[in-house]
Amino acid sequence: MRAAVYLILANLFWAGNFVVGQSAMKTMDPLQLTFWRWVLAAAPLLLLAHFVDRPDWKAVLRRWPVLLLLSVLGMSGYTLLLYSALQHTSALNASLVTAANPALIMVLAVAFLRDRPRPLSWLGIGLGLGLAGVLLVLAGGDLQRLLTFSINAGELLILAAITVWGFYTIIARRLSLPAITSTAVQVALAAVILAPVAAVAGAGLPSTPAESWSLAFIAVFPSLGSYLLWNLALKRTTAANAGNYLNLIAVFTAVITVLLGQPITLAQVTGGILVISGVLLTSAGQQPQRPRSSKSTSSPPSESRVP
Repeated sequence: MRAAVYLILANLFWAGNFVVGQSAMKTMDPLQLTFWRWVLAAAPLLLLAHFVDRPDWKAVLRRWPVLLLLSVLGMSGYTLLLYSALQHTSALNASLVTAANPALIMVLAVAFLRDRPRPLSWLGIGLGLGLAGVLLVLAGGDLQRLLTFSINAGELLILAAITVWGFYTIIARRLSLPAITSTAVQVALAAVILAPVAAVAGAGLPSTPAESWSLAFIAVFPSLGSYLLWNLALKRTTAANAGNYLNLIAVFTAVITVLLGQPITLAQVTGGILVISGVLLTSAGQQPQRPRSSKSTSSPPSESRVP
């Protein structure tokens, strides 16, 4: 029960990243929000890693090339693409397309890591990713949009984002480091990498109270809270089971959207049901895993995270 509570809260905060991120994009730019998000989260995450994982920092730093690559892909690339997409599409659309991430990751794992999923997993991909769900969301219920390829730029950016995250995941599977430590170092590297770019672009601190509150929420809840809760849950359940809870991101985003008085279309509801059904089938077809402690949990649990 405790693990379930942790996972529910983690995914609620990640859903908030979509909604608050979309609101922030009205006055901020993706680089500004991404840079300051990781700057504010870096030090607390490093301290958390030091006291929770208690890693051998020398051994961690020897893995800097792959950690740098993962930081560029997962922390900088994915986040910049996500926030850029939220300038052009709704938080709900973005979360629905992102819900197909586990299925895309499985396809990439088959192509590059020679994984052999069960037939049920392929059925999940066909239902959730390749055939119906995502296409319905992308088309907004209008088949003509697909035939003429007149898809919104936001949806295309989200597709690029989850593709980047997919490659991040299959690379991360080869990395044997404690999960919080790996995340913390990648976040710190992202802050360092983006610093000169942010300086040249003039990506200063938020200039209005609304921007400050948005940044504070994203830095505290999706960046710190979700990662901590996720890793606490992984001490009590398997990564495969935790991954199933990621479907709640789209659900929570839909609920928040309704509470904010924004309309939801039939295409979004139907597409969301198909995407989530496909992901559940994909997860059901995977081999079960045993729960692992935070110290022995390397990057595979971070495969399922959606920062």
